[in-house]
Amino acid sequence: MKYLSKMKTAAVTAAVILASLALLYFGTAGFLDMGISDRLNQRESVTNKKIYIIGIDDKTLEKYGPVNTWSREIPARLVSLLNGTGKVRPAVIGFDVIYSEEADKEADDYFAGVCGEAGNVVTAMSFSFKEQPETGADGKIVYNPYHVDYVIEPYDSLKSQVMLGFANTFVDTDGYVRQAMAYLDHEGVREYSLSSQVYKIYQESRGEEAVFPAVYGRNNRFYFTYSAKAGGYSVVSMADVLDGTVDPAIFQDAVVLVGAYAVGMQDAYMPAIAHNSQMYGVEIHANIIEALLEGKTQLPISPFAYALAAALLCGVFYICSEKIRMLYSTILLAVLIVLNLIFVKIMYGNGWIVPTILWPVCLIVIYLVQMVRRYLAEIMRRRRVINVFKQYVAPQVVDKISKDRDFELVIGGENRHIAVLFVDIRGFTTMSESLKPEEVVEILNEYLGLTTQAIFDNGGTLDKFVGDATMAVFNAPFDLDDYIFRAVATAWDMQAGAEAIVEKFRQRYGKSVSFGIGVNCGNAVVGNIGCDFRMDYTAIGDTVNTAARLESNARPGQILISSEVYEAVKDRVTVTPIGEIPLKGKSKGVFVYQVDEVKKA
Repeated sequence: MKYLSKMKTAAVTAAVILASLALLYFGTAGFLDMGISDRLNQRESVTNKKIYIIGIDDKTLEKYGPVNTWSREIPARLVSLLNGTGKVRPAVIGFDVIYSEEADKEADDYFAGVCGEAGNVVTAMSFSFKEQPETGADGKIVYNPYHVDYVIEPYDSLKSQVMLGFANTFVDTDGYVRQAMAYLDHEGVREYSLSSQVYKIYQESRGEEAVFPAVYGRNNRFYFTYSAKAGGYSVVSMADVLDGTVDPAIFQDAVVLVGAYAVGMQDAYMPAIAHNSQMYGVEIHANIIEALLEGKTQLPISPFAYALAAALLCGVFYICSEKIRMLYSTILLAVLIVLNLIFVKIMYGNGWIVPTILWPVCLIVIYLVQMVRRYLAEIMRRRRVINVFKQYVAPQVVDKISKDRDFELVIGGENRHIAVLFVDIRGFTTMSESLKPEEVVEILNEYLGLTTQAIFDNGGTLDKFVGDATMAVFNAPFDLDDYIFRAVATAWDMQAGAEAIVEKFRQRYGKSVSFGIGVNCGNAVVGNIGCDFRMDYTAIGDTVNTAARLESNARPGQILISSEVYEAVKDRVTVTPIGEIPLKGKSKGVFVYQVDEVKKA
């Protein structure tokens, strides 16, 4: 039953933590997780040397003016130069530029004709998306954020001569580009993205099949791994190509992308591979194409499968942390976090995006919960110890216990030098026979209250009550200064306090009793004696037995101390030597003294 209770607690805790953090994961925590995943997995590694970028850069704009003022003869001349004659030509030319409006019909048609004759040109188009309610397969109304509101396409004569690809760039909610759209089914036609279309044509030129990655979501997305940071691909100025500075032969059988490469053209985004930097859109297309060529694409792992596995592992960690010390829990936590990072890395390499910090954060929360729980349990344990010792020791000793972090309440004892005091009410048995039970209890409580207060006032530890007798030890469980004299002073205080009680009960019941007290000192075993479920803090040994025998030999109103006690306090007491007396259980007699006066400072 105890094990099942722990299992239930672990399961509930894991579920609550996972549910709470899952909500955070889709908010700010999600951004943090994606950022850590970027730093862990996005590494610069350009492997395909057949991707070139012809940039419409500042040099080109300076020479030919703003793009929107260009005659279409300029891009036509670029296509002609690139394709040249014979087999010296790129595998595919992709324009990351939308030629949507007609300008000069003659020049427009000329550009269209050149592209049609080349047969290897892809130009950009663009979808404008608008969130709109749609009826799902189950008949329910759902909101589609990728409903096509309208399409921006090349002008008619160019559209008929080229292949098209939509150039939309998809930015995650934290502002970084990590995903791409493979294709979109629009009005019964499958439209490919610019990157996908270029990839498809390039593969066909090599006689290989274009294999698109698995996609997810309404808009057929996939994650991709960047291969290069900004400037990582071979970039040449369009002006250098047009004026013959760059030999077009270098682009033979390659992928050539033409696009904006100047700040003023406002086509820059933040790439996942280099946070707090910008990358031109044409470079992002180059990275997507290489990801498609090299199979460096990923899908997000099923959240349900991940949540189930994470909850199970969190439950196991919870149970383990219950059973082992915090040091080992700390080591286990560190090992699991490292293993999680390795697992995330391996899964990413095999095409799966796994949350990087969600499970480690769950483990850390469980670890902190356990730490707080153990801290609170330790506080409660110390309070229990203190409450127990409040029944035995003086308030100042209780304060010391509460401040001593090393104090442990365990079975076992230690050999300590202590002073032991026994006090017994003389004539109590005879008196109790002639009084009502409640009267006996009243008298007993009054006397025991006096003895307890005298013990506490002098810093002693109340060991036990044995009927009408009281046992106290001094210098245990903690070191106590001048403990032998304190024991004698306690006996003196008991005798002094008894006078008022004697008079009180003589007037009330016509009865009076007095104390017999014995004090001894020496080594004894002090500690918790008993078993796990019942223990008693006490002292045992010959020193204790001798103190008990001294008390039993004391007459009413007499305080007897051993010679060892006398030698320790002789400068502060007045005594009457009694001499050596035999004690029950001892082969040799003990020399004892009667205390007549105690000189307190």
